[in-house]
Amino acid sequence: MLGLAADPRQSDVLRAISVHARTGPDVMAPTPVFRLTERAGPIAETPLVTTLVPPGERPHVDAAGEGLFRAVHRSSLPEVLEDLRARRAAAVMVSLGAWHPTARPALTRLVREFPHVPAFAFLARPDARSPQVALQLGQCGVRAVLEANQAHGWAELRRALTARQSGDIRRRALDAIAREVPVLKPDTQLMFERIFMDGASLTSTRDLARLLQTNPSSLMSRFFRLELPSAKRYLATGRLVLVAEAFQHPGATLTAVAHAFRYSSPQSFSRHTRRMFGLSAAQFRERYDADGMLDYFIERLVRPYRAPLARVSPSGVHEMAERALAPGAGAPR
Repeated sequence: MLGLAADPRQSDVLRAISVHARTGPDVMAPTPVFRLTERAGPIAETPLVTTLVPPGERPHVDAAGEGLFRAVHRSSLPEVLEDLRARRAAAVMVSLGAWHPTARPALTRLVREFPHVPAFAFLARPDARSPQVALQLGQCGVRAVLEANQAHGWAELRRALTARQSGDIRRRALDAIAREVPVLKPDTQLMFERIFMDGASLTSTRDLARLLQTNPSSLMSRFFRLELPSAKRYLATGRLVLVAEAFQHPGATLTAVAHAFRYSSPQSFSRHTRRMFGLSAAQFRERYDADGMLDYFIERLVRPYRAPLARVSPSGVHEMAERALAPGAGAPR
């Protein structure tokens, strides 16, 4: 588990939050829950919001974000930090019911290290201490208070998630590929979607072939026959677009990013960047941001290969269908 800050009170701070998260009072009676779905227009892709919310309050959060965000409930700040460093969370939510004043230095540092990830407070039910706790969270950089049964505040969370998604490198990558090659076969489109949406967990051509329901040698040969770069190169370069985006966060360390993308060690990741670019991991981080790596991906792997990319069928399904429909293929007897 990743640590937060070199603060002698850190372990006490984290213990306090964990205890409050485990023992915070359940919400006693059902209350009307405000849902973001009551507002206009869904968000295109469901983002993740990592929370530090007592178990009894979690149903309120889940109901409020139904269809618009998925809450990932954590029990301690190290778990929240791990989500941020691994680029899994689009926003952070901290319950007033789980808050302890000694956590201020740790939460302040977390918010400062990840300025692009908005932090919100969640209030299941107001009580006498709510205004004071809300003020303390605001001093840590928490953006707004979200009340379980009130619309106020939730609109700001929605705007933050929408703005974040519109600039998400994954969506921009798929849009850029679609502009270059407007008509891709469905399995080619699926391949690119999985590379950019699940790139952290797809570590080999074997993983990609399994997802496309083919075998690795057939996948490689289909790209080779059309004189395309290898499927392995598309996967490796696409993953580096995501790695470059992860590195843009001030709180992202080489070790955390390497582990999030399932390299065996930071040294293994550095060997990978040297093979591909002749750069160490630190040099790669300095030279390429997410947009720079996306430009590289398009310039080297998409734009010069528009015609064969429109023809290739990575799974072979569409290739076989076209062959069966070709003139002279013959009718079944």
